[in-house]
Amino acid sequence: MKILITGGDGQLGRALAAALRHHRVDAAGRDRIDITDLAAVRAAIARTVPDIVINAAAFTNVDAAQTNQAQAFRVNALGPRNLALAAASAAIPIVHVSTDYVFDGTAGRPYHEYDRPNPLSVYAASKLAGEEAVRELNPRHYVVRTAWLFAADGNNFINRMSAIGGRAPVRVADDEFGSPTYAPHLAQALAALIETGAWGTYHLAGQGGASRFELVAHAFASLGLKTEVVPVPHSEFPAAARRPSYSVLTSIQQPQILLPHWRQGVAEFAEACHTAARR
Repeated sequence: MKILITGGDGQLGRALAAALRHHRVDAAGRDRIDITDLAAVRAAIARTVPDIVINAAAFTNVDAAQTNQAQAFRVNALGPRNLALAAASAAIPIVHVSTDYVFDGTAGRPYHEYDRPNPLSVYAASKLAGEEAVRELNPRHYVVRTAWLFAADGNNFINRMSAIGGRAPVRVADDEFGSPTYAPHLAQALAALIETGAWGTYHLAGQGGASRFELVAHAFASLGLKTEVVPVPHSEFPAAARRPSYSVLTSIQQPQILLPHWRQGVAEFAEACHTAARR
């Protein structure tokens, strides 16, 4: 299978290239394909003629989206729209990666694929708009929601906390809950999903829910960092954008493709970090 990945230079794009290495993969960063430019997207698809397009590109700075609304919607809504439109014109299916933040966090239980979204922020609204465009414009689609992505080589919450790990203590919110997801695990799940031909919306995220505090405390222990992690309410960190307090994901979709538990993801993340440090 020939696969075109947009956002190929991000942590998920790199993980996808590794998970799909037995296919013919073209992992393109923004310098090669600007997904906000419809003509450029059409030209790229005409040039590569992929069997499937996977969109891993996104504007992910949740707080910056509040003041950069146009750019957030260009990347997170217009970009997927362009990809879905161009792919559909060539009878090519598309995978679009979205987020748990499309939910408002008030359900008091894990969210499944048929729960109604209610975004709280510009970022979340732009991601939901991207989902809707993909569903509307390309019937052969997989819309995949995931959460709290992390990888050893990525810009993510664990790595940002580790970067300040030399300071003691590190304060982390213990009242925001999600589904920490190791990017290589998500990539492996996506590799399985695209073989099914079962179009639709899927939740693919690390099993089990965790607070940000629990995630960082477990990651620091796995990394051998001695820095104390202190649980505090999220109100200690004023932010431009509202975030759902509980956006743990679950799946009732068929086929049901389950990722490993988030703690296994942290263990593999820590091993990857240790391996990189030994090089």
